[in-house]
Amino acid sequence: MIIKDKVFEIYPDNISAEQIAHTKHVNSLTPEGLAVAAMKDVDPDFLKKLGNGKIMIGGSNFGCNSSREWAPSALMYAGVELLIAQSFSRIFFRNAINIGLPILESPEINEYVSVGDELEVDLSTGEIKNITTGKKTQGTILPAFLLKIMTSGGLLETLDAER
Repeated sequence: MIIKDKVFEIYPDNISAEQIAHTKHVNSLTPEGLAVAAMKDVDPDFLKKLGNGKIMIGGSNFGCNSSREWAPSALMYAGVELLIAQSFSRIFFRNAINIGLPILESPEINEYVSVGDELEVDLSTGEIKNITTGKKTQGTILPAFLLKIMTSGGLLETLDAER
């Protein structure tokens, strides 16, 4: 699966799942309710910035401190098509895959991208091409079974397709 779009923002290290979708902003567990809550405490202009691209960059330990699926769901429903971070908390990482939010770990990503850069990312190989600058870097290659879950729309869709 190849995703090609622009980077709309780069976020720092240790953004917690609670900051991504804080309970005080979630008024409804519908896709719309979660989307409206996305990143409000970290970036009040988050939803506006998504008009400039659909690729989000995070620092290390992205999604820490919570096991709720709300956080990756809020990002996905808001319109994030790809989230690349230096590293993810393990539970956020697996929740994102299970709901079908395309994610990729790349420890050096912040050295290769700026806001507004257009990227072409091949999730099956982990290759990240910065079309704007011509630079390339490598992300972590997911095992085939996790890649299938993520690119099929999530765990439930994958299980339904196998029945």
